[in-house]
Amino acid sequence: MAVTTQSARAIIAGLVTAIVLAVAPVAVRAAGDMGVGSVSGLPIPRFVSLKSDRVNVRGGPNKDQDVRWVYTRVGMPVEITAEYENWRRIRDWEGAEGWVYHSLLSGKRTAIVVPRLNSELVPLYESADKTSAVVARLQSGVLGALKSCDGQWCQFSGKGFSGYIRQDRLYGAYPNEKVD
Repeated sequence: MAVTTQSARAIIAGLVTAIVLAVAPVAVRAAGDMGVGSVSGLPIPRFVSLKSDRVNVRGGPNKDQDVRWVYTRVGMPVEITAEYENWRRIRDWEGAEGWVYHSLLSGKRTAIVVPRLNSELVPLYESADKTSAVVARLQSGVLGALKSCDGQWCQFSGKGFSGYIRQDRLYGAYPNEKVD
């Protein structure tokens, strides 16, 4: 069997990727145990948002990896679960994971409404108090900006709404996390 230059490159790229994927999670896990990324020095895991309306998610941390899917929703919150050089492994609100180039992510905090039942409308309150007026009822998947969170309530706003929502009804803030 003759090996062409192109197929040899593909084989080498595959081997390099396999080595990177075998080694990188171990290095990241060790850094994650300390609570910071091995590359950025920032907390792992942490929430960020998509900076672009077109973000390729790859199977591994390099451009030779196949694009598994493409996000088309700017501002969507994702959780960084690992770092390798300029790549970040992310997880979305539905649990899907893949690798994204770091410059496609933003430190801006956003969140998505995640009701307990898909058909449920989640109340948005006038203040951080269940007895305050309900200013809106939000359906699953509504995207908004996190203005602040006190560990129980988040100030949450988007197109046509602004108010307070229970923190456990959002993907984009950890339980009991304080966001300024």
